[in-house]
Amino acid sequence: MAGGRPEAQDHPPENGFTPLERPAPRLLQHIDGCVLPALGGFGKHQKQLVVLTWIPALFIGCSQFSDYFLLAQPHGTCVQPLGNDSNWTGSPLQPEWTSGAAAPQLKGNGTGEGFGDGNGMLCACEERRLELQTGLTQNVVTKWNLVCDSAWKVHIAKFSLLVGSIFGYLVMGVMADWFGRHPVLILSVLFMLVFGLSVAFSVNVTMFSTLRFFEGFCLAGLALSLYVLRIELCLPGWRFSMTMVASFLKVGGQLLMPAAAALCRYWPNGDDWQVLQIAIISPFVLMLPYVWIFQESLRWLLATQHYKRSKAMMLRIARKNQVDMTTERSEVLAELEQELHRKPQRTCIVKMMSTRNLWKNIVVLCVNSLTGYGIHHCFARSMLDPEAQPTALCHADYYTMAGIALATCLALCPAVGLMGRRGGLLAFMIITALASLLQLGLLNLIGKYSLRHDTVLRDTLNRKFSVAFSVIGMFSSHAVSTLSIFFCAEITPTVIRGGGLGLVLASAGFGMLTAPIMELHNQKGYFLHHVIFACCTLLCIICLLLLPEPRGQPLPESLADGETFTRRPLLHPGEQHLLLAKCDRDYSRVHDTPLHLTATGGATVAVATALAAVPASYALATGGEVIGNHAMANGV
Repeated sequence: MAGGRPEAQDHPPENGFTPLERPAPRLLQHIDGCVLPALGGFGKHQKQLVVLTWIPALFIGCSQFSDYFLLAQPHGTCVQPLGNDSNWTGSPLQPEWTSGAAAPQLKGNGTGEGFGDGNGMLCACEERRLELQTGLTQNVVTKWNLVCDSAWKVHIAKFSLLVGSIFGYLVMGVMADWFGRHPVLILSVLFMLVFGLSVAFSVNVTMFSTLRFFEGFCLAGLALSLYVLRIELCLPGWRFSMTMVASFLKVGGQLLMPAAAALCRYWPNGDDWQVLQIAIISPFVLMLPYVWIFQESLRWLLATQHYKRSKAMMLRIARKNQVDMTTERSEVLAELEQELHRKPQRTCIVKMMSTRNLWKNIVVLCVNSLTGYGIHHCFARSMLDPEAQPTALCHADYYTMAGIALATCLALCPAVGLMGRRGGLLAFMIITALASLLQLGLLNLIGKYSLRHDTVLRDTLNRKFSVAFSVIGMFSSHAVSTLSIFFCAEITPTVIRGGGLGLVLASAGFGMLTAPIMELHNQKGYFLHHVIFACCTLLCIICLLLLPEPRGQPLPESLADGETFTRRPLLHPGEQHLLLAKCDRDYSRVHDTPLHLTATGGATVAVATALAAVPASYALATGGEVIGNHAMANGV
């Protein structure tokens, strides 16, 4: 006996175990409830590692928003049109060009559509002067003259980073479940440095796009592995707050990008976009010591039965947290010693399809993430003023997006604290659906019937209300996407958490991919695009009611644990028990009621009474003849 608990030993056959069998470990399966508290809970060691996962979030934010500057469309002036030998600056030609230059700030990718058709008057100029409004003097578009007939190459360059991220989330998520979180983190950092720095030395746009694909691939692996490690280091009460700090730092990286671009503008050689790319990637060098600082996730090691590695790590964590493992806490180590003979068992995300509830929950969250990021672009485009001219405040729209993201993070903290994960996600999805539906149809109907004769006032009001609903929609859709990703990380079991989170993040990438797709088609079909995502929000509202509430719950470790995460009943368990108890009535004496006697006759009751009076032994001895005699005596 150790601490009042019987030791796990070979059980005799009469207890249901053969001498060669052992019971499944009881404490090692409850990591949040038994293992981590025995090692000091959320102690000094875990807090230091969580802080180290926050620092790269700043660099990741800068990398993910670099397209706004590297691929921004310039403002152009026609210096010499065809058929005219004089140099002039044609002001009538500028509005068509600037309409493409004003668009990039809220596209989510940094390019406009001014050159997309190739039929503009500026494309007929023999000589043009290109000028950027994003802080740089030169970027990829101006360096290789990607305008007019070559404008489609800009969209391919934007596709490359997003498509690389989508593949990275899927592949690296599976690798994180099979090989561990630590190898994926280190490989992503190394190759991120290689491909990210190589982008700055691209000699043409083809090389740039190819290297950006691999940069996005490694960036996805880095972001995913850090997210999973952060979640698995925390106890239930700390998970959401620690994740939100990383989200704040990511927004901070977005806010720092315009300042970094402005500083790179003064680089003497003129290739300031290359300096900006190097400045974005170089800080990842600080993550090289993570090879020795970070160890494998203890939660993943225990869930996949890597018990030998788990023992050494548990002793190391206990020593750093200054926990004495010689007391009753050694009960966990004692059980671990008995499980060292087990072989590691890895699980692939494909096995999710054999579950009953888990795969449905992940699919719902994938659709939520896709819808959130997809409709975010619709709101962003609706907020743009197509007639706006470039001004000195060229970063106003960019900072508006960053401010909305910051406000979303601030609002998520109290909302999730009050309503929980599922309640908060449902509330923000309802706000998104209402903003979308009002923007699509209701405002036009109000203006059509109430301000029929005042066209100017009607258009002004519609524009102002459209901008207002766009801001609300961007705010709520960003909250939906952020919370869907965190929700998935909590309900997905540890053995497939990397793959499950990769699916949701890849769905978010598909949602972001709709922005450059629409720009490639010169915004054709934009209204239908918005209608489809508005319908998806209504579908998501219904599906969200099927999700469980993971707040305060331990993380599931195995597929079986993931299946236990089911939706709670609407009634309190005590109320539901009382409701069922009211229906559980005793009908054994129903034959005594007058209605029953009338329906079946009193003779049946008399037979039953006579049979009850016969001793059981006598009835067995006569072989049933007594039953017949009694029946005849009663006239039956």
